[in-house]
Amino acid sequence: MISASKLLKASYHAGKVFFRPPLIEDVSTTAVAVMVPIRSLGPSHTERIAQHLLSLTPADRYLRFGYSANDEQIERYVAGLNFERDEIFGIYNRRLELIAMAHLAFAVEADFTSCAEFGVSVLSHVRGRGYGARLFDRAVMHARNEGVHMMFIHALSENTNMLNIARGAGARVERDGSESDAYLRLPPADLNSRMTEMVEEKVAQTDYQLKVQAHHFWSFLRVMQEVRRGMRDARARTSS
Repeated sequence: MISASKLLKASYHAGKVFFRPPLIEDVSTTAVAVMVPIRSLGPSHTERIAQHLLSLTPADRYLRFGYSANDEQIERYVAGLNFERDEIFGIYNRRLELIAMAHLAFAVEADFTSCAEFGVSVLSHVRGRGYGARLFDRAVMHARNEGVHMMFIHALSENTNMLNIARGAGARVERDGSESDAYLRLPPADLNSRMTEMVEEKVAQTDYQLKVQAHHFWSFLRVMQEVRRGMRDARARTSS
């Protein structure tokens, strides 16, 4: 678990870079090196969730859903998300692009209420930064705190990245041809897991609000620059 002091320190250092001009490619090396702010997503994030999933390459859609999901199927999936029952986690970059997300789906059957299933997707241009593993850790912590005893991952056997994350956490992986199932038994919640999740969520919400403010600031500045440029061009045409 990450201590509360490290989380707060990481949030402070990450916030210092938000009001720098956004780069063409957001790398956010400071945040990744220390921590990755992950926040819970609610219904207000539905549009960005859809944009994220629709931005996945055909190969990534295949790995995420287990079949070559088309746009219509993805839109139906997003429309069917149950934010009251399940938990959706996301990682945003400085341009408010949802670059990685996870779906922790809780069992609805009465006999399996202590079970949950995990699914994750990461955009190709930010692959290799450990976002999938961080989302998995976040989901495990939340599942523990919600009384879940067993977490499942159903994935294609070729989805080695996801299966390696599960194995690294101690999950038992069973392969059945082209598909594999991972089973991870979770320890019960304790004070550390509850406090860590509470602090992580607070830091992630603060991180998101800073990114929103920075995004609005730079959007406003771009508009003002365009207005000044237009005024200069108009004066130049008048003088000529």
